[in-house]
Amino acid sequence: MSEELETILRLVADSRLSPEEAAPVIEALARAERGGQVDQPRRKAPVAGGRSGGRQLRIRVTERGRQVVNLRIPIGFVDAALQFVPGLAGDQSQRIRDAVRAGATGPILDIEEPDGSGVLISVD
Repeated sequence: MSEELETILRLVADSRLSPEEAAPVIEALARAERGGQVDQPRRKAPVAGGRSGGRQLRIRVTERGRQVVNLRIPIGFVDAALQFVPGLAGDQSQRIRDAVRAGATGPILDIEEPDGSGVLISVD
């Protein structure tokens, strides 16, 4: 993981930067890591079941029914980003990585507590 990405994710985790403010910076880092290429429309390779893989991992965290995090992470940074999700067990992290590698889209992990707190991780 790049030092810059780690810093951005830490700022979001510490609530010093909002997910909305971090998203364009993360996208710029992803472009820079791809060699400065400008995003061009492209076809996604089909995966098993005829579905296409997503381009971003979405992490939504709620506390007592109030959304506190709504972060979009480019697929290329999934491994790094999962290190910053508090309370995420190793088997849950692996399940997310496996789903991303398989090209899955939609919800991967949906944990909801009775008090309205929870985490939703999906591939969009």
